[in-house]
Amino acid sequence: MVASPPWADSGGHSAKLAQCQRLEGRVVAVYGRRFEVECDDGRRRQCVVKAKRSGVACGDRVRVRPIGEREGMIEEILPRENLLYRSDFHREKLIAANVTRVLVVVAPRPGFSEELLNRCLVAAQSQHVTPVIVLNKVDLVEAAAQVRQQLALYEDLGYPVVPVSAKQDVSPLRPYLEGHVAVLVGPSGVGKSTIVNALVPDARAATAEISEALDSGRHTTTSTRLYHLGPGTDLIDSPGMQAFGLSHLELPALAAAFPEFRPLLSACRFNDCRHLEEPDCAVRAAAEHGQVSKRRLAMYQALARELMARKLYA
Repeated sequence: MVASPPWADSGGHSAKLAQCQRLEGRVVAVYGRRFEVECDDGRRRQCVVKAKRSGVACGDRVRVRPIGEREGMIEEILPRENLLYRSDFHREKLIAANVTRVLVVVAPRPGFSEELLNRCLVAAQSQHVTPVIVLNKVDLVEAAAQVRQQLALYEDLGYPVVPVSAKQDVSPLRPYLEGHVAVLVGPSGVGKSTIVNALVPDARAATAEISEALDSGRHTTTSTRLYHLGPGTDLIDSPGMQAFGLSHLELPALAAAFPEFRPLLSACRFNDCRHLEEPDCAVRAAAEHGQVSKRRLAMYQALARELMARKLYA
């Protein structure tokens, strides 16, 4: 007996026609080499791609060839507004596409990393996406107050800093989400999944206790998933990271991702000034006169030297 094809049901003819068509849709989950696509016909399909390296990110608009009503093949990624990703010398890790807000989540536990915060901010700024710093676990009053002092510099630069205790109240976050496609980024253990659970009660995102011995959280989010919070408002939860490589950036883009540098970049003596040891560097002069934070300049210089050490520049 020959097995019936997947579209052979009571509506088999129409299903067969649909299978021959191409549908557009939005990637709402990425797990390994499989993707969940919310298609414009109202169905969600489990999809794959033929290529070994898919290049598909959560939030992408894609063109899908349906295979029945529940599966499909992604055949094309439609043009993006932006793509947030991290990279080291050997590989890239896609985070999300077509976002309008990046919520960088930090917390007093596990230990606050200003370097990781800066890397996340640079990645967002380089894609022209507005970053928001979310200070979670403010119920740890003394430790949170110390982190808040360190974040005062970023508030002075114009970055919003939103203090929350995700286990108690996430309402301060809602004004920063309304009307946006926002992605949560940050290290494991800072409470991203708890934030998702508070905003999306049926998300059932896994949470885990902090490993005090390692001063880091266990990786509880192994996929990237988009949740609808309301009309025109979406939230993407991404896996925790302990590092955020920026090898894909060029030095001019790196400098421009520091907003306080931008008015000064054209005032350097050399058009290709790297703001390291070059004479008459306007950025370094501003730092010496207290107009630019020496902490931020030191972070930029460390990142610039990292890029140069990877031989991305002659």
